[in-house]
Amino acid sequence: MGDAADRAKNPARVSVWLNRKTPARARRTGRPDGLDRDRITAAAVRMLDADGLATFSMRRLAAELDVTPMSLYWYVDTKDDLLELALDTVFGEIPPPRPGDDWRIRLRELATAYRTMLVTHPWASVLAGSFLAIGPHAMLFSYAVQDVVRDTGLPLERRTGAVSAVVQFVYGYGTMEGYLVQRSAEAGLSQDEFYHQALSAVRADPGLRRIMEPSEAIMEARGGSTVQEMRERDFLFALDLLIAGIEAMCERADRA
Repeated sequence: MGDAADRAKNPARVSVWLNRKTPARARRTGRPDGLDRDRITAAAVRMLDADGLATFSMRRLAAELDVTPMSLYWYVDTKDDLLELALDTVFGEIPPPRPGDDWRIRLRELATAYRTMLVTHPWASVLAGSFLAIGPHAMLFSYAVQDVVRDTGLPLERRTGAVSAVVQFVYGYGTMEGYLVQRSAEAGLSQDEFYHQALSAVRADPGLRRIMEPSEAIMEARGGSTVQEMRERDFLFALDLLIAGIEAMCERADRA
């Protein structure tokens, strides 16, 4: 009900980053003591990490901060505004690559840091697919990726495709990995226990086992004694394939 009321009051809302106005209540009078937007956003991130997006509400956040729900609206006009702020905050956890390093090293650093952020904050992938992600930290990440791709030597018209290939690969990989980590935790199991329990259930079903048998050799050959090690090997090899593809496209452009 609260979200519907927010949308009714702000029908033209696109993004908190495109609305440069001070929140409506703050424009009318002074703000409550003890709060600021950064503190509220940090608390929102902690709550989203602990409980996920589905149960997040301004009322629960206010209780966590020991303030009234109305107090939060001195700093943000809507819950969506706060979620956008939380999303940009976790994008700030992605450090810039070291200047001067080869583009391959910088690309691996950015991809690895982006994956870590998505796995650490599974709710962020949902928000990144829902909002524009044009906050200052998200834009710095985007610029960093563009800088790396610029240094590959790819022709100008191929660079957006390369950016998409890298960012969308990491987004998809990190999103699925984050969900699996979350599901394991919700089931009260380690990632290895969750994986082996699921594998045992599939192998116990004759129909599913026949479908899975052709994959057994591939799964065995991937290596790694833990689920985390297997995921790490797959991620790094997939990233190597992307880098090799960029190198091949640069060589093709040079020959043209």
